[in-house]
Amino acid sequence: MPDAVPNKVSLSEIAGVFLKLGAISFGGPAAHIAMMEAEIVKKRQWIDHAHFLDLIGATNLIPGPNSTEMTMHCGYEKGGWPGLIVAGTAFIFPAVLITLVFAWLYSAYGQLPEVAPFIYGIKPAVIAIILSAVISLGQKALKNVELGILGALTLVVCLLGLNEIVALFGCGLVGLLLYFFKNSRSTASALSPLLLLQTAGAEMQLSKLKIFLSFLKVGALLYGSGYVLFAFLDAELVNKGLLTRQELIDAVAVGQFTPGPVLSTATFIGWQLHGFWGALAATIGVFLPSFVFVALLNPVIPKLRKSKLMGAFLDAVNVASVAVILAVCFEMGRSTLTDWRSILIAVLSFAVVFYFKKMNSAFIVMGGAALGYLLTLL
Repeated sequence: MPDAVPNKVSLSEIAGVFLKLGAISFGGPAAHIAMMEAEIVKKRQWIDHAHFLDLIGATNLIPGPNSTEMTMHCGYEKGGWPGLIVAGTAFIFPAVLITLVFAWLYSAYGQLPEVAPFIYGIKPAVIAIILSAVISLGQKALKNVELGILGALTLVVCLLGLNEIVALFGCGLVGLLLYFFKNSRSTASALSPLLLLQTAGAEMQLSKLKIFLSFLKVGALLYGSGYVLFAFLDAELVNKGLLTRQELIDAVAVGQFTPGPVLSTATFIGWQLHGFWGALAATIGVFLPSFVFVALLNPVIPKLRKSKLMGAFLDAVNVASVAVILAVCFEMGRSTLTDWRSILIAVLSFAVVFYFKKMNSAFIVMGGAALGYLLTLL
């Protein structure tokens, strides 16, 4: 049965938008979602703020890279199933391509190019972009005083070190309790949250199939930050002698200075294990589950929103999601804004973001990179 997509846009336009986002999205999932909000919600008005928040909340409840799954949701909204595939693939492609180049250089020369001066300026600029998204999304998420309190509590516990997934589910459950408290009558027709079960792959070996299955397991079971990937790889590869710890550290570095999802480092590691075909197997394996999860979840989100009970749950999860993004921004600021140069870049970027609200995030990122390079020469 064909998808009935209101105000459908062409697949080429979807591809162009998310290819651009994939090429400029530095700074991790919070920054990616901030740039997506500026491009999809504010500039193009493909999705309104309320539904965008619902998608963020739903994405936080399933495994996989959150920002990549958000691109798939947005693609589905404007292009149906083909749009989902095109948006996700276009967003991933720049990071995978750049990572392939670095993997080849690393394999051939044993070291990575020097990009630290540019990354120095990108990180403070990204913080300004995240703050902009927090403000606009927070205005929509804070529907009442109770949600404001829940958001504040979520922010506090995240800053104290509580796992973000535990914080999101906990906030959602408190939202349900508040709903029941306000509506003491029983709700027999309540919907249950979607439960997805996955199976694990086999033991890791150097064959392409084993590489694919191992990274498929990662993509299917990875909750929270994509950086959890590195802890898994340390146990699965380094401890078994299939990868050196230095190679893993260098893989982390690649994830830091390439745009797009951090899981593209699977491409780098796959290359070290089995060349180009190992890189391809690892890349497909780690991202494939996200396409499946989003395809299953997206059609039921409107139905969940129509349920008053699940609506209360989503409202609480949405405000918790904004709090988690703010907590990430705070942690980034604490580790990034360490001297007058980085603070100057952040302040200037913040001013540009708020005085030129329609400016493309790419210019903020490029401006930060250029300023970072120039200031490190002083």
